[in-house]
Amino acid sequence: MQRNIFTHSSLVQIMNADIRQNLRSKWFWTYSILFGGFVAVMFSTGITESQIIGFVGLSRLMVTFMQVSMVILPIYVLITTVRSVVGDRESNVMEYMLSLPVSFSGYFWGKFSAKFLVTYIPVFIALLGAAVWGSFTKLDVPWDLFMLYSALLAAMIFCFLGISMFISAVSHSQDLAISTAFILWLLLVAFLDLILMGLLLKLRLDAGTVIGFGMINPLQVFRTAVLVLFDPELTVMGAASYFILDTVSRGWFIVFAIAYPIALGGLFGWFGSYFFKTRDII
Repeated sequence: MQRNIFTHSSLVQIMNADIRQNLRSKWFWTYSILFGGFVAVMFSTGITESQIIGFVGLSRLMVTFMQVSMVILPIYVLITTVRSVVGDRESNVMEYMLSLPVSFSGYFWGKFSAKFLVTYIPVFIALLGAAVWGSFTKLDVPWDLFMLYSALLAAMIFCFLGISMFISAVSHSQDLAISTAFILWLLLVAFLDLILMGLLLKLRLDAGTVIGFGMINPLQVFRTAVLVLFDPELTVMGAASYFILDTVSRGWFIVFAIAYPIALGGLFGWFGSYFFKTRDII
């Protein structure tokens, strides 16, 4: 019982300290203004008045918002988070922090929690601000889509945050951590639809095998989930849509698209925490 209380107290202390540090960072405010400004620009350019496949108003804005988030959020989370543990170790901050009554688990998960909050909250506020502003301007607010998009964003951030913390815990230098994160992001982007279709044609693999392999990629899962909400028939994905929708229903795929990234991020986070607690990290 005392150990659990100690770990919880350490987590809260590290989380609060890390949040305060992030609030003093220009990267955090640039990131927050970027998403808030993007929503404002979308309203000012009249995107809510355009229509694609029946999506108009705030639904149209939310779809565009999610597409932009898929490009920006993963690389932002990776590049800014992989320095968390290894950066503290190189600057000797970790040695000082662990000399205080702070547990290893509290330190690791405190940083994890702080980074999740400072990354997710600005995105959520931008999306919520769009919904609130739309309600004031008499637009129909698709609250069901708002909730699903919010959950998808949280799952994607959690996933890449777990991967980033794992890389940070096992890397020996900040340069190595950043390089690894950037290469990982390039690989995930590369193995989206076009590369998968090329692999299918070149190796003459079964379509189900290729698409199943593609669904290991959390970016592909996120992108497909956004498209499923945008286009229930997945017409923009061509022949791949038949395999996906014949295998699982639209509702179950959304559940998978939220649960899988969370499980993947939690697994990598656990491995990172285990490595951090059992190796000579100082």
